[in-house]
Amino acid sequence: MFTIDAHLDLSMNAMEWNRDLRLPIETINSREVGLKDKPDRGKAVVSLPALRKGNIGLVVATQIARYVAPDNPLPGWHSPEQAWAQTQGQLAWYRAMEAAGEMLQVKDLDGLEKHIKLWQEDNTSEHKPIGYILSLEGADSLVNVGHLEIAHAYGLRAVGPAHYGPGRYAQGTNATGKMGPHGYALLAEMERLNIILDATHLSDESFWDAMDHFNGAVWASHNNCRALVDHNRQFTDEQIKELISRGAVIGAALDAWMMVPGWERGLSTPVSTNCNLEVMIDHIDHICQLAGNTDHVGIGSDLDGGFGKEQCPYDLESIADLGKVPELFAKRGYSNTDIEKLMHGNWLRFLRKAWA
Repeated sequence: MFTIDAHLDLSMNAMEWNRDLRLPIETINSREVGLKDKPDRGKAVVSLPALRKGNIGLVVATQIARYVAPDNPLPGWHSPEQAWAQTQGQLAWYRAMEAAGEMLQVKDLDGLEKHIKLWQEDNTSEHKPIGYILSLEGADSLVNVGHLEIAHAYGLRAVGPAHYGPGRYAQGTNATGKMGPHGYALLAEMERLNIILDATHLSDESFWDAMDHFNGAVWASHNNCRALVDHNRQFTDEQIKELISRGAVIGAALDAWMMVPGWERGLSTPVSTNCNLEVMIDHIDHICQLAGNTDHVGIGSDLDGGFGKEQCPYDLESIADLGKVPELFAKRGYSNTDIEKLMHGNWLRFLRKAWA
Protein backbone atom coordinates (compact mmCIF):
# COMPACT_ATOMS: atom_id res chain seq x y z
CA MET A 1 0.00 0.00 0.00
CA PHE A 2 1.20 3.53 -0.77
CA THR A 3 2.65 4.91 2.46
CA ILE A 4 3.57 8.32 3.85
CA ASP A 5 6.18 8.57 6.61
CA ALA A 6 5.92 11.95 8.36
CA HIS A 7 9.35 12.01 9.98
CA LEU A 8 12.73 10.99 8.57
CA ASP A 9 16.07 12.66 9.29
CA LEU A 10 17.45 11.92 5.84
CA SER A 11 19.85 14.85 5.49
CA MET A 12 21.22 14.30 9.00
CA ASN A 13 22.08 10.72 8.05
CA ALA A 14 23.72 11.87 4.83
CA MET A 15 25.69 14.78 6.30
CA GLU A 16 26.51 13.75 9.89
CA TRP A 17 26.49 9.93 9.60
CA ASN A 18 28.07 10.19 6.11
CA ARG A 19 25.67 7.70 4.56
CA ASP A 20 25.03 7.62 0.82
CA LEU A 21 21.31 6.95 1.01
CA ARG A 22 21.12 6.06 -2.70
CA LEU A 23 22.75 2.74 -1.85
CA PRO A 24 21.11 -0.42 -0.53
CA ILE A 25 21.01 -0.63 3.26
CA GLU A 26 23.32 -3.65 3.21
CA THR A 27 25.97 -1.61 1.38
CA ILE A 28 25.61 1.34 3.77
CA ASN A 29 26.01 -0.94 6.78
CA SER A 30 28.94 -2.87 5.33
CA ARG A 31 30.91 0.35 5.04
CA GLU A 32 30.37 1.07 8.74
CA VAL A 33 31.77 -2.21 10.07
CA GLY A 34 34.17 -1.42 12.88
CA LEU A 35 33.13 2.22 13.33
CA LYS A 36 32.31 3.20 16.92
CA ASP A 37 31.61 6.94 16.71
CA LYS A 38 27.82 6.41 16.69
CA PRO A 39 25.89 3.75 18.63
CA ASP A 40 23.97 2.66 15.53
CA ARG A 41 26.90 2.15 13.16
CA GLY A 42 26.23 -0.75 10.82
CA LYS A 43 22.59 -0.96 11.95
CA ALA A 44 20.81 1.44 9.57
CA VAL A 45 17.34 0.57 8.29
CA VAL A 46 16.65 3.55 5.98
CA SER A 47 17.77 4.18 2.42
CA LEU A 48 16.08 5.51 -0.69
CA PRO A 49 15.94 2.03 -2.32
CA ALA A 50 14.30 0.68 0.85
CA LEU A 51 11.70 3.45 0.71
CA ARG A 52 10.89 2.48 -2.87
CA LYS A 53 10.71 -1.19 -1.95
CA GLY A 54 8.16 -0.35 0.76
CA ASN A 55 6.13 1.91 -1.58
CA ILE A 56 6.87 4.81 0.78
CA GLY A 57 6.68 7.50 -1.86
CA LEU A 58 6.22 10.62 0.25
CA VAL A 59 8.04 11.59 3.45
CA VAL A 60 8.38 14.57 5.71
CA ALA A 61 12.15 15.08 5.74
CA THR A 62 13.99 17.26 8.21
CA GLN A 63 16.63 19.84 8.63
CA ILE A 64 18.00 19.75 12.17
CA ALA A 65 20.73 21.70 14.00
CA ARG A 66 20.55 22.56 17.68
CA TYR A 67 22.11 25.64 19.28
CA VAL A 68 23.61 24.90 22.69
CA ALA A 69 24.38 27.53 25.30
CA PRO A 70 27.64 27.12 27.32
CA ASP A 71 25.78 25.38 30.16
CA ASN A 72 23.93 22.95 27.85
CA PRO A 73 25.57 19.48 27.80
CA LEU A 74 23.63 18.31 24.72
CA PRO A 75 25.44 18.04 21.38
CA GLY A 76 24.93 20.99 19.08
CA TRP A 77 26.34 24.18 17.61
CA HIS A 78 27.83 27.06 19.59
CA SER A 79 26.03 29.82 17.69
CA PRO A 80 22.73 30.15 15.85
CA GLU A 81 24.69 31.15 12.75
CA GLN A 82 26.62 27.87 12.80
CA ALA A 83 23.37 25.97 13.25
CA TRP A 84 21.83 27.85 10.30
CA ALA A 85 24.84 26.99 8.15
CA GLN A 86 24.44 23.33 9.05
CA THR A 87 20.82 23.34 7.89
CA GLN A 88 21.90 24.98 4.64
CA GLY A 89 24.35 22.14 4.05
CA GLN A 90 21.50 19.72 4.64
CA LEU A 91 19.37 21.65 2.15
CA ALA A 92 22.19 21.37 -0.39
CA TRP A 93 22.07 17.58 0.00
CA TYR A 94 18.34 17.52 -0.74
CA ARG A 95 18.96 19.66 -3.81
CA ALA A 96 21.71 17.27 -4.93
CA MET A 97 19.30 14.34 -4.59
CA GLU A 98 16.74 16.22 -6.68
CA ALA A 99 19.34 16.91 -9.36
CA ALA A 100 20.17 13.19 -9.40
CA GLY A 101 16.49 12.29 -9.87
CA GLU A 102 16.36 10.53 -6.48
CA MET A 103 14.03 12.93 -4.66
CA LEU A 104 11.44 15.61 -5.44
CA GLN A 105 10.40 18.45 -3.18
CA VAL A 106 6.64 18.77 -2.58
CA LYS A 107 5.64 22.21 -1.32
CA ASP A 108 2.16 23.04 -2.60
CA LEU A 109 -1.15 21.41 -3.45
CA ASP A 110 -0.47 21.12 -7.18
CA GLY A 111 2.87 19.44 -6.56
CA LEU A 112 1.29 17.12 -4.02
CA GLU A 113 -1.43 15.94 -6.40
CA LYS A 114 1.02 15.39 -9.25
CA HIS A 115 3.36 13.38 -7.04
CA ILE A 116 0.60 11.20 -5.61
CA LYS A 117 -0.66 10.51 -9.12
CA LEU A 118 2.85 9.51 -10.20
CA TRP A 119 3.18 6.99 -7.37
CA GLN A 120 -0.34 5.59 -7.46
CA GLU A 121 -0.97 5.49 -11.20
CA ASP A 122 2.36 5.32 -13.07
CA ASN A 123 3.57 1.73 -13.15
CA THR A 124 6.04 2.28 -15.98
CA SER A 125 8.96 3.42 -13.84
CA GLU A 126 10.59 1.51 -10.99
CA HIS A 127 12.88 4.39 -10.02
CA LYS A 128 10.36 6.99 -8.96
CA PRO A 129 11.66 9.97 -6.99
CA ILE A 130 10.90 9.99 -3.27
CA GLY A 131 8.73 13.03 -2.59
CA TYR A 132 9.72 15.06 0.45
CA ILE A 133 8.07 17.84 2.41
CA LEU A 134 10.73 19.90 4.17
CA SER A 135 10.40 20.31 7.94
CA LEU A 136 12.64 21.97 10.54
CA GLU A 137 13.04 19.93 13.72
CA GLY A 138 13.83 22.50 16.40
CA ALA A 139 13.85 26.18 15.43
CA ASP A 140 17.18 27.07 17.06
CA SER A 141 18.91 27.42 13.68
CA LEU A 142 16.66 30.34 12.69
CA VAL A 143 19.06 33.16 13.56
CA ASN A 144 16.02 35.39 13.96
CA VAL A 145 12.37 35.18 13.05
CA GLY A 146 13.11 36.88 9.73
CA HIS A 147 15.02 33.79 8.61
CA LEU A 148 11.73 31.89 8.55
CA GLU A 149 10.66 33.75 5.41
CA ILE A 150 13.96 32.83 3.76
CA ALA A 151 13.34 29.19 4.66
CA HIS A 152 9.74 29.32 3.44
CA ALA A 153 11.00 30.60 0.09
CA TYR A 154 13.18 27.49 -0.35
CA GLY A 155 10.31 25.21 0.56
CA LEU A 156 10.14 24.84 4.35
CA ARG A 157 6.56 23.84 5.16
CA ALA A 158 6.59 22.66 8.80
CA VAL A 159 8.45 23.68 11.96
CA GLY A 160 8.80 22.03 15.35
CA PRO A 161 9.86 24.94 17.61
CA ALA A 162 11.80 22.70 20.01
CA HIS A 163 13.80 19.48 20.05
CA TYR A 164 15.60 18.13 23.14
CA GLY A 165 16.35 20.43 26.06
CA PRO A 166 15.99 24.21 26.31
CA GLY A 167 15.61 26.06 23.03
CA ARG A 168 15.81 29.60 21.76
CA TYR A 169 12.11 29.68 20.83
CA ALA A 170 10.53 26.94 22.97
CA GLN A 171 11.37 24.32 25.56
CA GLY A 172 11.69 20.72 24.42
CA THR A 173 11.91 17.16 25.69
CA ASN A 174 13.25 16.94 29.27
CA ALA A 175 13.02 20.73 29.66
CA THR A 176 10.28 22.79 31.27
CA GLY A 177 8.75 26.19 30.70
CA LYS A 178 6.70 28.20 28.25
CA MET A 179 7.77 29.60 24.88
CA GLY A 180 8.31 33.27 25.64
CA PRO A 181 8.30 36.38 23.40
CA HIS A 182 10.62 35.01 20.70
CA GLY A 183 8.50 31.87 20.49
CA TYR A 184 5.30 33.87 20.15
CA ALA A 185 6.86 35.92 17.35
CA LEU A 186 7.88 32.69 15.63
CA LEU A 187 4.35 31.29 15.86
CA ALA A 188 2.88 34.51 14.47
CA GLU A 189 5.24 34.40 11.48
CA MET A 190 4.51 30.71 10.92
CA GLU A 191 0.81 31.51 10.88
CA ARG A 192 1.35 34.35 8.40
CA LEU A 193 3.35 32.09 6.07
CA ASN A 194 0.98 29.11 6.53
CA ILE A 195 3.73 26.92 7.95
CA ILE A 196 2.52 23.83 9.83
CA LEU A 197 3.25 23.71 13.56
CA ASP A 198 4.78 20.38 14.57
CA ALA A 199 3.87 19.90 18.24
CA THR A 200 6.36 17.03 18.64
CA HIS A 201 9.04 17.51 21.33
CA LEU A 202 7.39 20.53 22.99
CA SER A 203 7.55 20.49 26.79
CA ASP A 204 4.15 20.34 28.44
CA GLU A 205 4.18 24.07 29.22
CA SER A 206 5.37 25.04 25.74
CA PHE A 207 2.79 22.71 24.19
CA TRP A 208 -0.14 24.41 25.89
CA ASP A 209 1.43 27.82 25.31
CA ALA A 210 1.67 27.07 21.58
CA MET A 211 -1.93 25.90 21.46
CA ASP A 212 -2.98 29.21 23.05
CA HIS A 213 -1.00 31.36 20.59
CA PHE A 214 -1.23 29.53 17.25
CA ASN A 215 -4.30 29.36 15.03
CA GLY A 216 -2.83 27.62 11.98
CA ALA A 217 -2.50 23.96 10.99
CA VAL A 218 -1.01 21.66 13.67
CA TRP A 219 0.30 18.13 13.43
CA ALA A 220 2.57 15.89 15.50
CA SER A 221 4.94 14.20 13.09
CA HIS A 222 6.33 11.54 15.46
CA ASN A 223 4.86 11.10 18.91
CA ASN A 224 3.52 8.26 21.06
CA CYS A 225 1.25 8.01 24.10
CA ARG A 226 2.20 8.78 27.71
CA ALA A 227 -0.57 6.49 28.94
CA LEU A 228 1.50 3.58 27.58
CA VAL A 229 5.03 4.90 28.20
CA ASP A 230 5.21 7.44 31.01
CA HIS A 231 7.70 10.06 29.86
CA ASN A 232 7.45 13.76 29.00
CA ARG A 233 8.46 12.96 25.40
CA GLN A 234 5.04 11.37 24.98
CA PHE A 235 1.62 13.04 24.80
CA THR A 236 -0.85 12.84 27.67
CA ASP A 237 -4.44 11.93 26.81
CA GLU A 238 -5.36 15.58 27.35
CA GLN A 239 -2.76 16.70 24.82
CA ILE A 240 -3.94 14.08 22.33
CA LYS A 241 -7.54 15.26 22.75
CA GLU A 242 -6.43 18.85 22.16
CA LEU A 243 -4.67 17.83 18.95
CA ILE A 244 -7.72 15.88 17.84
CA SER A 245 -9.88 18.97 18.41
CA ARG A 246 -7.46 20.92 16.19
CA GLY A 247 -7.78 18.41 13.34
CA ALA A 248 -4.21 17.20 13.82
CA VAL A 249 -2.70 13.92 12.66
CA ILE A 250 -0.26 12.18 15.01
CA GLY A 251 2.50 10.01 13.53
CA ALA A 252 3.46 6.87 15.43
CA ALA A 253 7.20 6.65 16.15
CA LEU A 254 9.31 3.48 16.11
CA ASP A 255 12.02 4.37 18.61
CA ALA A 256 11.88 1.48 21.07
CA TRP A 257 12.29 3.55 24.24
CA MET A 258 9.17 5.49 23.22
CA MET A 259 7.24 2.30 22.50
CA VAL A 260 7.77 0.11 25.57
CA PRO A 261 7.99 1.09 29.26
CA GLY A 262 11.14 0.59 31.26
CA TRP A 263 13.64 0.83 28.41
CA GLU A 264 17.20 1.14 29.75
CA ARG A 265 19.66 2.59 27.28
CA GLY A 266 22.59 0.28 26.66
CA LEU A 267 20.90 -2.61 28.45
CA SER A 268 17.48 -3.20 26.94
CA THR A 269 17.02 -4.82 23.55
CA PRO A 270 13.95 -5.00 21.33
CA VAL A 271 13.73 -8.74 21.99
CA SER A 272 14.13 -8.47 25.78
CA THR A 273 11.34 -5.86 25.94
CA ASN A 274 9.13 -7.61 23.36
CA CYS A 275 9.22 -4.48 21.21
CA ASN A 276 7.68 -5.34 17.86
CA LEU A 277 5.38 -3.66 15.36
CA GLU A 278 2.33 -4.77 17.36
CA VAL A 279 3.42 -2.29 20.05
CA MET A 280 3.23 0.49 17.47
CA ILE A 281 -0.37 -0.56 16.84
CA ASP A 282 -1.04 -0.31 20.60
CA HIS A 283 -0.15 3.40 20.52
CA ILE A 284 -2.13 3.99 17.34
CA ASP A 285 -5.14 2.17 18.76
CA HIS A 286 -5.00 4.25 21.94
CA ILE A 287 -5.30 7.44 19.90
CA CYS A 288 -8.14 5.97 17.87
CA GLN A 289 -10.02 5.08 21.05
CA LEU A 290 -9.63 8.63 22.38
CA ALA A 291 -10.79 10.09 19.06
CA GLY A 292 -13.59 7.61 18.48
CA ASN A 293 -12.36 7.25 14.89
CA THR A 294 -9.25 6.65 12.76
CA ASP A 295 -8.94 10.20 11.40
CA HIS A 296 -5.98 11.35 13.48
CA VAL A 297 -3.36 8.61 13.16
CA GLY A 298 -0.49 8.10 10.77
CA ILE A 299 3.11 6.95 10.65
CA GLY A 300 6.07 9.14 11.57
CA SER A 301 8.64 6.42 12.09
CA ASP A 302 11.75 8.46 13.03
CA LEU A 303 13.74 5.44 11.87
CA ASP A 304 17.49 6.11 11.77
CA GLY A 305 16.86 9.22 13.84
CA GLY A 306 20.03 8.60 15.80
CA PHE A 307 19.27 4.91 16.39
CA GLY A 308 19.17 1.75 14.30
CA LYS A 309 18.29 -1.93 14.56
CA GLU A 310 19.43 -1.97 18.18
CA GLN A 311 16.53 0.30 19.14
CA CYS A 312 13.61 -0.39 16.80
CA PRO A 313 11.04 -3.22 16.58
CA TYR A 314 12.71 -6.62 16.28
CA ASP A 315 10.45 -7.62 13.37
CA LEU A 316 11.62 -4.69 11.23
CA GLU A 317 14.74 -5.27 9.13
CA SER A 318 14.32 -2.14 7.02
CA ILE A 319 11.86 0.68 6.62
CA ALA A 320 10.27 -1.35 3.82
CA ASP A 321 8.79 -3.52 6.58
CA LEU A 322 6.24 -0.79 7.26
CA GLY A 323 4.41 -2.85 4.67
CA LYS A 324 3.56 -5.26 7.51
CA VAL A 325 1.50 -2.60 9.32
CA PRO A 326 -1.77 -2.92 7.33
CA GLU A 327 -2.17 -6.59 8.25
CA LEU A 328 -1.44 -5.87 11.92
CA PHE A 329 -3.99 -3.05 11.95
CA ALA A 330 -6.56 -5.31 10.28
CA LYS A 331 -6.03 -7.95 13.00
CA ARG A 332 -7.37 -5.39 15.50
CA GLY A 333 -10.62 -5.21 13.58
CA TYR A 334 -9.89 -2.10 11.54
CA SER A 335 -11.36 -1.87 8.03
CA ASN A 336 -9.58 -1.34 4.72
CA THR A 337 -10.73 2.28 4.81
CA ASP A 338 -9.20 2.69 8.27
CA ILE A 339 -5.96 1.13 7.07
CA GLU A 340 -5.73 3.50 4.10
CA LYS A 341 -6.25 6.45 6.45
CA LEU A 342 -3.39 5.25 8.66
CA MET A 343 -0.95 4.54 5.84
CA HIS A 344 -1.50 7.72 3.81
CA GLY A 345 -5.06 9.04 3.77
CA ASN A 346 -4.99 11.14 6.93
CA TRP A 347 -1.75 12.90 6.00
CA LEU A 348 -3.14 13.63 2.53
CA ARG A 349 -6.41 14.97 3.91
CA PHE A 350 -4.49 17.16 6.34
CA LEU A 351 -2.20 18.58 3.65
CA ARG A 352 -5.01 19.19 1.20
CA LYS A 353 -6.83 21.25 3.80
CA ALA A 354 -3.72 23.09 5.01
CA TRP A 355 -2.56 23.93 1.48
CA ALA A 356 -5.96 24.62 -0.09
